Amino acid sequence: MAERACDRLTADGHRAAVAPMDGFHRSNAELEAMGARGRKGDPDTFDAEAYAAMLRHVREGEQRVEWPTFSRVTDEPVPGGVVITDEPIVITEGNYLLLEGEPWKDVRGLLDEAWFLDVPEDVLVPRLLERFLAGGRSREEAEAKIAGSDLPNARLVRGTRGRADLVLDVGVVL
Repeated sequence: MAERACDRLTADGHRAAVAPMDGFHRSNAELEAMGARGRKGDPDTFDAEAYAAMLRHVREGEQRVEWPTFSRVTDEPVPGGVVITDEPIVITEGNYLLLEGEPWKDVRGLLDEAWFLDVPEDVLVPRLLERFLAGGRSREEAEAKIAGSDLPNARLVRGTRGRADLVLDVGVVL
């Protein structure tokens, strides 16, 4: 949805960029060292401090911010995947932007607006399963990842919807 919004803004003559949170996944080597590789995607497997720091750089109007992205092919962050220059509209997206606890608590204050995309579990689970299967996981591995990590994280995130300026029911929108 962030990409679609950016495309629409650009088509309407605005300068915009997307700055995804996924670029702040910790590397697989770092996750291995933390004993957290199997929990990749949980809140603590992201570098939230670096994410907030990059948001600050963008808000302060730095002339060039090299924002990391994430490769589903290599399953690793990609440094400088997006270069933000003087775009007056920057859309950031990610699951944990509205969390109130450390280390995420500063993020909400760095956002002008926060939209919560509410995806019902009966829509979310098949999408996750499809993504994991397409990525080469077995059905058993995918189901275990969804049950052990992704659904608990989705429920955690759903609890933050009250901190959003706007809530969209994505099950209906998409």
